[in-house]
Amino acid sequence: MKIFIGIDLGTSGCRAIAIDNTGTVKSVMTSPLPLSVGKKPGQRQQEPEHWWQAVIKLLRKISEACSNHSIAAIAVDGTSSTLLLSDRHGNPVTPALMYNDSRSRESLSTLKKWAPEGSPVLNANSSLAKLLHLRQNLSTNHYLALHQADWIIGKLCGNFSVSDENNALKLGYDPIRREWPAWMDALAIPQQTLPKVVPSATIIGRLSQQAATVTHLKCGIPIVAGTTDSNAAFIAAGAVEMGDAVTSLGSTLVLKILSDKPVFAAEYGVYSHRLGEQWLVGGASNSGGAVLSHYFTDTEIVSLTQDLQPDKPTGLNYYPLLQPGERFPISDADYSPRLLPRPESDLLFFQGILEGIASIENEGYRLLQRLGAPKPQRIISMGGGAFNEPWRKMREQIMGIPVVRANQQEAAYGTALLAMKSIVK
Repeated sequence: MKIFIGIDLGTSGCRAIAIDNTGTVKSVMTSPLPLSVGKKPGQRQQEPEHWWQAVIKLLRKISEACSNHSIAAIAVDGTSSTLLLSDRHGNPVTPALMYNDSRSRESLSTLKKWAPEGSPVLNANSSLAKLLHLRQNLSTNHYLALHQADWIIGKLCGNFSVSDENNALKLGYDPIRREWPAWMDALAIPQQTLPKVVPSATIIGRLSQQAATVTHLKCGIPIVAGTTDSNAAFIAAGAVEMGDAVTSLGSTLVLKILSDKPVFAAEYGVYSHRLGEQWLVGGASNSGGAVLSHYFTDTEIVSLTQDLQPDKPTGLNYYPLLQPGERFPISDADYSPRLLPRPESDLLFFQGILEGIASIENEGYRLLQRLGAPKPQRIISMGGGAFNEPWRKMREQIMGIPVVRANQQEAAYGTALLAMKSIVK
């Protein structure tokens, strides 16, 4: 039986899932990663070698667990906009700046001079902003810009010159024309620095002998272009029809919907990833589960959930935020949280927060529709909040759209599907 492996590189850990050609999970392995830290506030970085050691560990475990099966392909996803610079052999010459590293703010003024309005690079956390920052301390122009997934794929097959269309988006790649845009010439980035960009599920190379030796796998296994972690989660959720939407109910609230055309609105942080000939349009609010965790312990959340009354709205009209500032569906850096009045009943307060997050979700999808995305036909829930059944009913009532829980909750599963897609046509 053929086995397909998806590797998901997150912030605090790495996960690998092996599936067969029916999509059945055959093995799941996890390995922690050191916390991303920097010397100053706002700095978040990791050493790429820690990623590689975690991947080696996971692939060794999967090799042992699936010893009776033939591994047909491996794909990798990573956190969006996590970037490092390396030499042409893949040896890092800078640390990896994580997706939430903010030291590239000074690059934003340069990008605003040249990047078109609405471009995903117009963000201090974009890959291109990080590239401009990192190159300031290099004494050579001979370097490669590599995302987290790009570097791991290079370690597996020896080819460090390729990226996928989704990771390359925030490096400036134009997914509509499928090329590096002419305006980037003004940034004087050396030609060899930018990767060749291919669609997700494209075979990039094959497992090298060196990587085969350390991972205990057979040399020659196809290594496949993956995607970003959030896109991998969308694929894992099983959203395949136009208008299928996926809401991630984690620390923050992330909305994505499958569209027949791209939508870009930088002022709301809305941009589009290419998925084959379709588009994945999304935005993210600062509201979400982190607000719940601020006011309630995990034990309290479980207990209060049992007494929720979705059919009896509180009318509290909250806008739950931990601190001022919202990006989507309201774009206002000074937007104030709205969590008053607080009733004496913790249950009412808890339900009011859940209703508030659901209302933000509803307004988010309405905004995406106004910007040109299709109306959601169904919403698939992922993340910890997806398992809260009363909240699901509450959201369904507020949005008037069927809300279901994803059968698969792991990004690595979506990446394994990309590995399978590269082989099974």
